Formats: sequence, C-alpha cells, structure tokens
Amino acid sequence: MGRALAALMIGVVLALSGVVTAQAAVKVTVNGVQISDTQISARAKLLQLEGSRGGAKAATEQLIDEAVMMAEAKRLNISISEAQVDQAMLSIARNLKVSMENLRAILRQNAVNEDTLRDRLRSALAWQQVTTMAVMPRVQISDVELEKEAASKMSVDTSYDYILKEILFVMPGGKGNASKRTSEANQYRKSFQGCDSAVNLSLSYSDAAVLDVGRRHATQMPDAIAKELAALNVGGLTKPRVIETGVSMLAVCAKSVAEDTTFIKGNLRQEAGNAKMKQEVEAYLKELRQKAKIAYM
Repeated sequence: MGRALAALMIGVVLALSGVVTAQAAVKVTVNGVQISDTQISARAKLLQLEGSRGGAKAATEQLIDEAVMMAEAKRLNISISEAQVDQAMLSIARNLKVSMENLRAILRQNAVNEDTLRDRLRSALAWQQVTTMAVMPRVQISDVELEKEAASKMSVDTSYDYILKEILFVMPGGKGNASKRTSEANQYRKSFQGCDSAVNLSLSYSDAAVLDVGRRHATQMPDAIAKELAALNVGGLTKPRVIETGVSMLAVCAKSVAEDTTFIKGNLRQEAGNAKMKQEVEAYLKELRQKAKIAYM
C-alpha cells in the first residue's frame, strides 16, 4: 500500500510540473513545456462537462493559453499556493450548492480528473494576478467623456434627491403569503398620511416594520422605482412590491431637484473599465502567444 501511494504521489507531481510520462504522446510544446494527448483528452472532458464545444481542438488551445499565462506569471514572480486552489475549488462547490465531496463525485461521474480542474484554476488565479499587475495600469478612462455620457443619460425621473422610509410587511411563511401581505400593504397605503405617522400606523398590523432608508438619489435606484418616485409628492407612498423579505413600499419624506451624475458616472466607469480591461487582457495574451515558442507535433 505504501509503495502504491508513493507511486501515485510521484505521478501527481509529474503531472503538475508539466512533464509528460512515457505512456503519453506529446502534441504541443510551449516554451519547452510539453502538452500531451492525455492532458488534452482530460481537458476536453472538462470542457464537455461545462457545456463547452470544440473538443480536442478547443482543449489544446486552452492548454496553450494557460502555458503562456503560467510562463508570464513565473516571469513576474507570481506563484499560486495549493491553499489558494483549494479555496477556488470550494467556491465552485458553493456556487453549485454542493459539498466538496459531491463536486468530486460529479467530476468522477463525468470521467474528469480533479487535477485537471485544479490545473485550470491555478492558471486562472495566476493570470488574474498577472493582469492586475501588468494590464490594469494600461486601462485609462476619460473623465470628460464619462461626464458627457452621464449627462446625456439624465432624465426628469433621475433628477431628484430623496429622503425615504421603507414600509415592509414581512412574510414569515415565505412568498406563499404574498397575496395576503400585499392586500394589507394596500390597506396601509390608503391610510398613509406621511412619514411622521408611519410608525404609529404600522402598529395596527402584525409583522410590519418601518425602516429608515435615508438619503438616496434617483440614479441609485432601479428605473421603474425612480420613475414611480418622480411622480409622487412628499408624503407619497409607492405601490407594494414583493421582494425577498416581504412586501415593500417606499415613502417620500423629502424630495428636491438634484441633477447628480455621480452614480451614473460610477456605473459607466465600471462598464467602460470592464470592457477596456477585457480588450487589453485579450491583446496582452495575444502578444504573449506571438512571442512564445509554440511547436505542434
């Protein structure tokens, strides 16, 4: 048993180091790192499990990309620990709402070696650090252009600043009570006479709460809610909406004109930054591939 375990561990170490065993045929080398038919087959199975198409060709290209990524990570003195890979595996399990054992079982059922997924995660984590270090400084977003675009997106509905309270009819039994709670919320709405009496009015209902939302600009809220609030005067109350925690209404306690583009610019900056970052990352990887010594066997 001891010898068998030792042999298994040696096999894992060799696989992770990129050394190809005698039983595997080398199909590609990337800067001297060998990619075997066994690795390609294993990666193709992982892609199939994920619902991706392309088979061996797509698997080969992905492995080449990762070899290039890992070479660049090494050049920048970036290394990924086993603990980081473990955490990434755990994140996948959590996203799938399964335990680690069940995740491993899913991999086994689909003939996917766990090391194949771990290798991919290791490359992804390394590349994330590479892009943060080497690519992110290239991404520049013009504040002047953002200001112009944000101003063009302002409308009557998004030109107000509010002080709000939320009236929440909690649903202890889940959304099955939505109809009853919505009916009660509508009764509350008919009797509502302003924020000052909101709490006292809520005491007439079970599981009803009045929460201070505070100051919010219209651009911080979904378009539908911003539009509804814009049509209300101070002392108005929005229609009931079923949310995860219950049935919610927003009360307008104060309202003033404030054409603030801060939040619109923030969203635009994130969108533009993500698009620019994606473009720069793709260009950077393409540049690295062009410089790499890639040989197909």
